[in-house]
Amino acid sequence: MELDRAGQAEAFDAIGDHYDEAFPHKEGQVASAEWLIASLPAGSRVLDLGCGTGVPTARRLAQAGLQVVGVDLADGMVALARRNVPTGVFHRADIADLRPGGPRDLGRFDAVTAFFALLMLPRAEIPLALQTVHHLLLPHGLFALSMVEADVDDFSIPFIGRTIRVSGYLREELREVVDAAGFEIVAESSYTYAPATVDVQPEVQIFLRCRRRT
Repeated sequence: MELDRAGQAEAFDAIGDHYDEAFPHKEGQVASAEWLIASLPAGSRVLDLGCGTGVPTARRLAQAGLQVVGVDLADGMVALARRNVPTGVFHRADIADLRPGGPRDLGRFDAVTAFFALLMLPRAEIPLALQTVHHLLLPHGLFALSMVEADVDDFSIPFIGRTIRVSGYLREELREVVDAAGFEIVAESSYTYAPATVDVQPEVQIFLRCRRRT
């Protein structure tokens, strides 16, 4: 499959620190991170896909004594994450780079987070990305996922002064896609959230807590 990332990384490089200003309240991410911390032994390896600035997820996981590895498509976000979470290890990489047999092998992980990372992909790539997460996890590893509930595919939206393309599912379809990728959904929550910026509409955020079946 030919990947099209045109403009996505550049948009987030330009957004930089303004992302955390626009999204100051991340209760769903914090709650999911606390679930991982309570569920994992100290020293467990956790991969943060689409780590962004490293705040709050990577920072909180690292503070709790977990080994954090983060990847992001935007060089600027990786630089911010390295500054914000000095004990973490961060790479500029596409999730497609981490697929079985792909060009980047970061090892296996006890847990993976993907908070709003997969919504940056066209729908055709999302099942493949979930299969990659399954590959990256150790047996019965944990997976914390969030998506915006929306029936859209590679749809352009204004975002903090830039334009990005996003995809989403309605709730039941998202459950089906996650289940088909080999995950058991152990808990689900949702939040209605209005970002602190005028060009992003209120959204319903779905958070899934999952476990790799085998």
